[in-house]
Amino acid sequence: MNTFRTLIFVTLALVSACTLYAAPASLTVEVDKPGVKISPTLWGIFFEDINLSADGGIYPEFVRNRSFEDSEQPDHWTINKAADGKSEIAIDSSRPLDPMNRQSLRVKVDGSLALINKGYWGMNVVQGESYQVHLAARAANGFKGPIGVSLQKTDGSALAQGGISGLTDQWKGFSLDLKATDTDPKAQLSLTVSGKGTLWLDMVCVAPVQTWKNHGLRPDLCEMLAGLKPSFVRFPGGCWVEGDDMAHMYHWKNTIGEFWHRKPLWNIWRYWATHGLGYHEYLQMCEDLSAEPLFVINAGMSHREVIPMDQMGQWVQDALDAIEYANGPTDSIWGGLRAKNGHPEPFGLKYIEIGNENGGPPYQERYVLFYDAIRARYPKMTIIADQPTRSRPCDIVDEHYYSNPEFFMQQADRYDKYDRNGPKIYVGEYAVTQGCGQGNLRGAIGEAAFMTGMERNADIVVMASYAPLFANVNYKRWNPDLICFDSSRVYGLPSYYVQKMFAENRGDVVLPAAVTSPAMEQSSSEEGRGGAIGVGTWLTQAEFKDVKVTQGDKTLFSCDFADGTKGWRLLRGDWKAQDGVLRQSSSADNVRAIAGDKSWSDYTYTLKARKLGGAEGFLILFNVRDENRKSWWNLGGWGNQRHAIEMGGIVGNEVPGSIETGRWYDIRIETSGQTIKCYLDGKLIHDVTPPVLKSLYASASRIKDMGEVILKVVNTSKSELSTDIKLNGIKTVQGPAKAVVLTSENATDENSLTAPTKVAPMTKTINVSGSSFQHAFPGNSVTVIRLKPE
Repeated sequence: MNTFRTLIFVTLALVSACTLYAAPASLTVEVDKPGVKISPTLWGIFFEDINLSADGGIYPEFVRNRSFEDSEQPDHWTINKAADGKSEIAIDSSRPLDPMNRQSLRVKVDGSLALINKGYWGMNVVQGESYQVHLAARAANGFKGPIGVSLQKTDGSALAQGGISGLTDQWKGFSLDLKATDTDPKAQLSLTVSGKGTLWLDMVCVAPVQTWKNHGLRPDLCEMLAGLKPSFVRFPGGCWVEGDDMAHMYHWKNTIGEFWHRKPLWNIWRYWATHGLGYHEYLQMCEDLSAEPLFVINAGMSHREVIPMDQMGQWVQDALDAIEYANGPTDSIWGGLRAKNGHPEPFGLKYIEIGNENGGPPYQERYVLFYDAIRARYPKMTIIADQPTRSRPCDIVDEHYYSNPEFFMQQADRYDKYDRNGPKIYVGEYAVTQGCGQGNLRGAIGEAAFMTGMERNADIVVMASYAPLFANVNYKRWNPDLICFDSSRVYGLPSYYVQKMFAENRGDVVLPAAVTSPAMEQSSSEEGRGGAIGVGTWLTQAEFKDVKVTQGDKTLFSCDFADGTKGWRLLRGDWKAQDGVLRQSSSADNVRAIAGDKSWSDYTYTLKARKLGGAEGFLILFNVRDENRKSWWNLGGWGNQRHAIEMGGIVGNEVPGSIETGRWYDIRIETSGQTIKCYLDGKLIHDVTPPVLKSLYASASRIKDMGEVILKVVNTSKSELSTDIKLNGIKTVQGPAKAVVLTSENATDENSLTAPTKVAPMTKTINVSGSSFQHAFPGNSVTVIRLKPE
């Protein structure tokens, strides 16, 4: 144990032993007044095929581009040949092995050659382990083999080797097992031939024999998932469900059956997916994790397209068929196919989500079709919607949040005010994505503060999952990611341990808990308010004019767009300045144009805006510090249903309202110190002052059968915080208490492949007696304390 950690625990032991003085913070728990039940599905995981999390990750196929479908070139394959050789390789589609995989590799053999595939930045070959090789081949023009097969180090020395013979002019499958004599995490596959003629190869696969629970997944990554004790798994996405267009959306029916019959698909995260991890494997993974499967089905909407209503039958039927595959009897069509694929017993799918991050009128219309069809055939299925629905009910609404640590602290009481008569909430995606490096302790602290609020409101928040889950460190399209890995190593972010601590310490009922806390110290990056201005849209086309910023009698900025977009920074979208108007014509989300100086403060910002078409209204940006630290007035947001100020999250009250198409609106925002006033057509809509962030956040729960009390406490300040803890309704606590603490020397500390547990929980017993005690929570820490009342 390092000196820093030793000092923490010495301090904890001494301060917790007795109450020395009135502490600056307090936590009072009503142990004898149990509140709402905590949903057993509260803490789960969300698996999206992003960052090569499936291929190159949990699906342990070594060979990249095994089916030669990645392009018209033999991507990820190279040929080594003798200096005087004339051998060549090329993609061929003249005689496909399978209708779903039409391309193969044609090898013109003229001398000796070796075909090399390095996989996903190296193949992890381990001494003593066995590896299965499968490939399909045919030959012509005098070539009859054999084919040498070896796993080798990059210098060419063999780690395991064998051979294939018996080639004919017809496609034929071959298999062999190789056992490694040495270890190399950067190994490569080599296929060697010599002679003259032509060889065709397809579906060249190499995978370890040993997989997690013998179901074909990488053991160390699955063990990281198991460590989270997830109660459910949402899959397969995410944007992967929608696709950039309908041609590249996730079709579950193309992901089942024999692996050579699965159609590869270009992933929205810019790589080819083999679908080796398909719908069946996802369901099997859920079963192996003892987690409920939550399947997300395409709602007939992609990022760019919407299927016409009169053509929606196929998409609705896909949802019904997916449920039948998971749950249907073996004498049903899809249930019979599940049995044929090795699982005669139903998987027990109970949750289905209609779409991912879809909204507006098109989603509302299509949701009705799915709801009616699913409810009619599967009345007990829990249906999750992307937004509150109007003409049909929904069981659960999925909400997503990505922002900075302070946003999540601010949102810790978000669900205190939610309507208890509406649908339940699933926080399907959330993570600190700003001001967190590659995933540091400070980000984890912000998330933990938010999680205490979800747990305190477990009657409304019934499910939650961090996102994204996995990332191959060699290909990160999103940052941060809960679990990171390469070919042989893996580590969890500090956020991983927060998820683990909450999941491992679940109570049955919420206990009322009152927290008093000093304000959190303000970091230098957050000191003061103010910043530049901007305009934007979300799934909407609009135009803006007469932009002006004043400070008293002084004009800070005025733009009539006579010089086009000069002085504006355009972020996404399709912007054009003409005739004194700035027009945005794209239907994309999160489109912005920014102007001005981040040093501006205490100003009045005026402009005119007109909606041209689309799903929502306008985004009027103010106090813009950079692309991530910004505030905006969202007019006609959430499907053109309401207005709200968003400063990372919603500040103040949301107001019902919509934006009409074709009408010019006068907009004014006044900032003065911490106060923000927003006017629409001269009418005051919002007058808010952002709340002061506090240092201490907490939730309390109790396990009914054992009577054990669980306290989860987050100290967001940089300094140690002494806290008076009172357990009302009990006489005393039995013996020493167990404390699990996540902290580190610096808030910016991160884990890595070389230091995987630099930030990891530590366990300690603390001496407590009676029903009251004082405890010092380290700065930037998450602490779980388990107490046994007498």
